[in-house]
Amino acid sequence: MRLLQDTLASTKAEVAPLPLPVPQPETASTPAQTPKCTPAPTPLSAPPAVQTPASTVRDTGSTLLIQQTPEVIRIQPEKKPGTPPPALAPAPSLPIPRPPSPPPAKVVATPPPSSINIPRFYFPKGLPNCAPNYDEAIAKIEAAFTEFEEEKADIYEMGKIAKACGCPLYWKAPMFICAGGERTGFVSVHSFIATWRKLLHSCYDDASKFVYLLAKPGCNYLEQEDFIPLLQDIVDTHPGLTFLKDAPEFHSRYITTVIQRIFYTVNRSWTGKINMTELRRSNFLQTLALLEEEDDINQITDYFSYEHFYVIYCKFWELDTDHDLFIDPKDLARYNDHASSSRIIERLFSGAVTRGNSVQREGRMSYAEFVWFLISEEDKKNPTSIEFWFRCMDMDGDGVLSMFELEFFYEEQCERMEGMGIEPLPFQDLLCQMLDLVKPECPGKITLRDLKRCRMAHIFYDTFFNLEKYLDHEQRDPFADLDSDGPEPSDWDKYAAEEYEILVAEETANEQLREGSLHCIEMRYHLYMEYKV
Repeated sequence: MRLLQDTLASTKAEVAPLPLPVPQPETASTPAQTPKCTPAPTPLSAPPAVQTPASTVRDTGSTLLIQQTPEVIRIQPEKKPGTPPPALAPAPSLPIPRPPSPPPAKVVATPPPSSINIPRFYFPKGLPNCAPNYDEAIAKIEAAFTEFEEEKADIYEMGKIAKACGCPLYWKAPMFICAGGERTGFVSVHSFIATWRKLLHSCYDDASKFVYLLAKPGCNYLEQEDFIPLLQDIVDTHPGLTFLKDAPEFHSRYITTVIQRIFYTVNRSWTGKINMTELRRSNFLQTLALLEEEDDINQITDYFSYEHFYVIYCKFWELDTDHDLFIDPKDLARYNDHASSSRIIERLFSGAVTRGNSVQREGRMSYAEFVWFLISEEDKKNPTSIEFWFRCMDMDGDGVLSMFELEFFYEEQCERMEGMGIEPLPFQDLLCQMLDLVKPECPGKITLRDLKRCRMAHIFYDTFFNLEKYLDHEQRDPFADLDSDGPEPSDWDKYAAEEYEILVAEETANEQLREGSLHCIEMRYHLYMEYKV
C-alpha cells in the first residue's frame, strides 16, 4: 500500500501539467503494469466498487478520484453538479428498403466518325488546271525560237516569245531577265524552256506568273525597283514614247512617276510591297496588256499617261527653285497660291504618310513623295487619298479623329478667313455640320471607315486645311456630284487634263514670245546694218 502511494505521488508530478484526458472505455491491466490514467464514467446501474484508501490528485480546475480494487485501478473524474450524463448510443435503425434499380441500358459502341475530306480552297498562286498540257505550250515556244539565228533571242525579239507563251507583249523584258538574258545579252531556247517549265509547275494565273518573273529570287512580292526593267523597256519600245529617245534625262523621271502611281493604286496595304492578292484586285495587269493595242499612250490614263507625268513634273519643277529634286515646307506652301494650311504642311513633313520602312529626309520632300501629295490633294475621293489625309490629321495615331484634332486644324482656317475679312463659322456650329455630314458610328469620334462610307471625305478634308476649296464648297451643293449617273472621270483625270491644256498653252505662248523676240532682234540687226551702210 505504501508502495502504491509513492507511485501515485510520482504520478501526480507527471500528470499535473497535462490537460484532462478524453474519457475512454474501461480497460483492465495487471498489477505488474504501470496503471494508465484512463477515466471512464461508471454506469448508474452498476454496484458500487469496493474502495481502498486512495490518493487525491489535484489539478487546476479539476479533482481526480482514484478507486482501487484487487484487480482494477480506475481513475474517474469528479462529477460536477449539473453535468448531464453521457447520452446512450441510439439504437441502430433498420435499413429502408429501396426499390429495385432498373436493369442497365445496353451501351452500343459507335465507331468514331470518319475524317471529313475538305477540299483545298486556298491557292495563293492560282487555281491549278485539271489537265495541264505543258508539252503543247513548250512546243509552241520551241517553234518560236526556230525563227531566230542559233535559236537565241535578244530583248527586242522576246516579244514573239512572250506571245508564244500566251502573255502580253510587254512581259518580254521580265522574261528576258528571268531567263538570264541580262548577263549574256541573249536567251537560248534551252535556258528559257527550263525557266518557263519551272514557272508552269508553280504558278497558275497571271498575277503569280508576273510576280515570279519580276521579283527577286525567293520573294513573293514586288518592290519599287523590280518595275524598272519593265518600264525602261516600255520607254524604249512603245510608239507613244518615241520622242523620249532624244531626251534620256527624262527617262528616270517618267519611270519614277509611273512606279509611284502603281504603288499609290495597287499597294493597298501601305507596306511598300505588292503581293499577288493586291495585284489580282487591281487593274494593273489589264492596263499593261492594253499598251500593245493603243499607240497613243495618253489614252491610257491609268499609270502610263505621259500627259499626267508632264503635269506632275511641271508642278514640281515650279516649286523646286534650286532644281535639286527636293522641296522644303516653304516651297510646298507656295503650291496653288498657299491654299494649304501650314499645320497640314507640317504634318506632311513629319513622316506621317511615309510608306514601308523608308525614312523620310528631315525637312525635305522628294519628287516621288510629291507625286503622292499631288494626286491626294487633287483627288480626295480616292481611297488612298482618304487614307493619306486621315494619317495627317490623326496626330496621336489612335485611329480616331478627336474633337481636339479637328479644332486644332480649324483654328488656322479661322485665322486666315478673318485676315481676308470673312467671318468664320464658330467651331461648335461647324462641328455639328461635319458630324451631320459624316454621321460617325461612335458619337464624337470620326474613324477612317466613317469617312469612306459617307462619300463626303473631300468636303470634310478641305474644310480643315484647304481654304480655297473650302470656300468653293460653301458656294455649291455638296450632294450635286452624287446625283450623276454613269461612270465619270476621276477628279485626278479632270485636273490633269485641265492643267495639261493650260501648260501647253503657256508653253506655246512662250515659244511665240521667244520667236517674236528673235524676229525683233533680227529686224534690228538688219536695220542697223542698212543704216551703217
